[in-house]
Amino acid sequence: QVQLVESGGGLVHPGGSLRLSCAASGFDFSTYAMSWVRQIPEKGLEWVSDITSGGGTIAYADSVKGRFTISRDNAKNTLYLQMNSLKPEDTAVYYCVTGRIRIPTLRQGDWGRGTQVTVSS
Repeated sequence: QVQLVESGGGLVHPGGSLRLSCAASGFDFSTYAMSWVRQIPEKGLEWVSDITSGGGTIAYADSVKGRFTISRDNAKNTLYLQMNSLKPEDTAVYYCVTGRIRIPTLRQGDWGRGTQVTVSS
């Protein structure tokens, strides 16, 4: 029933920007904290950011702080991740996940199928 569909990934040069979206359905999105998690090639899963249900509290991994912005539109059941000043190290599959997923290797929450972000010159 829970569905999370990420979109907006693609190929971008270092320093560029992308905006990821996650369309949620099948649950009361407005009552759930949400997270972005990424799978980095040959490194593993890394928590990126999370946001409380009302959007009032936000947290970021140190690796993306100051460059990424998480937001949500509860009226549209959509989670966003604005990514600026992208670096090659940001190359990963980005997943939208329900809840505050600070330790993604625990595989908690419901996960989307991911969207590929590639940052390369």
